[in-house]
Amino acid sequence: MDNLRGAAFMVLAMFCFTLLDSAIKALSQVLPVGQAVALISTGILLLMMGWCVVRGTPLWQPEFLNKWVLLRSLSEVTGTVLIATALSLIPLTTASAVIQATPLVVAMGAGLFLGQSIGWRRWLAIAIGFAGVLLIVRPGLDGFNPATLLAVAGMLALASRDLLTRGINVNMSGVQLGMHAIAFVVPGSIALMIFQGQPMVPLTAADWLLVLGGAVIGVASYMSIITATRTGNAGVISSFRYSRMIFALLIGFVVFGERPDAATLLGATIIITSGIFTLWREARLRRASLAAAAAL
Repeated sequence: MDNLRGAAFMVLAMFCFTLLDSAIKALSQVLPVGQAVALISTGILLLMMGWCVVRGTPLWQPEFLNKWVLLRSLSEVTGTVLIATALSLIPLTTASAVIQATPLVVAMGAGLFLGQSIGWRRWLAIAIGFAGVLLIVRPGLDGFNPATLLAVAGMLALASRDLLTRGINVNMSGVQLGMHAIAFVVPGSIALMIFQGQPMVPLTAADWLLVLGGAVIGVASYMSIITATRTGNAGVISSFRYSRMIFALLIGFVVFGERPDAATLLGATIIITSGIFTLWREARLRRASLAAAAAL
């Protein structure tokens, strides 16, 4: 039952994240992407602060100044800005397919930097997954869009954020970590707008509705994924992260009229298959390790 509940919240989180990406993409057609992200992020931050006040969670923690927490938030800013920029230039489906490689990079990073043992099967799955990314990006071939590299760089930054989250040992809730990161995203988005030399654009009523909807959806995304990761078997529940690709395909088709080519679909399939195997293998080895420790 815990696994079912956790999986449901993970699917809900992925649906909300896809809606949030869609709101940013839609707004970026009429606003500078930095302005769109700054407005939505401000809304998310205010709603999170309100949530903390209602729950009695402190708005300030000394751990906010911890260098690893700061580095995590900087990784979040970098990833968010890069992916938002990519969303304004490439199809939602393509950006989402690249993002699916995040768990593979996290698994590789855990082996290289956190001392986690990775067997040859998982290394092979990671390598095959990266081949799927190359199939989507297609560097040097017909159909190559340099803007896709922004999505790749953003994915790597978000993977760094997830690795830092694993290594951080501070007394902070998931909401506080999210609030800290979003507080950095706001000025980072404004800096992007200044860097691109884009002036602020007045919003219409429809634009404001998208901003408000994006803020509410963003909070729902954070709350859902926090609940999901705290419920049931992590290996089983994490595999439902890949439902995000299904939602991206549907929304991309219905809302943006996207028709991903065969190479993009094949690359996404390879990435998802490799990622699910990697998560399954990691969960299986963790259970075996716990069972061996309990037998001692």
